[in-house]
Amino acid sequence: MRFMILLKADKHSEAGEMPDEALLTAMGKFNDELIQAGVMVGGEGLHPSSRGARVHFSKDGGVRVTDGPFAETKELLAGFWIWQVKSKQEAIDWVKRVPMPMLSGEAEIEIRQIFEMDDFGEAMTPELREQEERQRAALAG
Repeated sequence: MRFMILLKADKHSEAGEMPDEALLTAMGKFNDELIQAGVMVGGEGLHPSSRGARVHFSKDGGVRVTDGPFAETKELLAGFWIWQVKSKQEAIDWVKRVPMPMLSGEAEIEIRQIFEMDDFGEAMTPELREQEERQRAALAG
């Protein structure tokens, strides 16, 4: 099972404040543990929303772009991981070990399972499955 682990932003990350050496060291050590355990597939920190954009699609075919920053910090992300684990509980257990990631001393991390091909049932035709497998192979290298 794959899960995306979403680190919610706070006022410090949205202000572009960078982590100190102690936090970078702690996160590096934690990421090493994830990699050695075969859990971590990927992960990155994200720039503040002031450097981002949102693209809104409407049912009439319109597309609207809004540049950041965005008002609600609690709805924004500061970083993410993608983990391969056996269960949601295993993901929870790993998240409980994350070093305090935010300068404010408070953090919220959301855990979301990633869809696999089999989750789509009959809609995932053999042709679509083959296409998905080709795409994954191309991404892998």
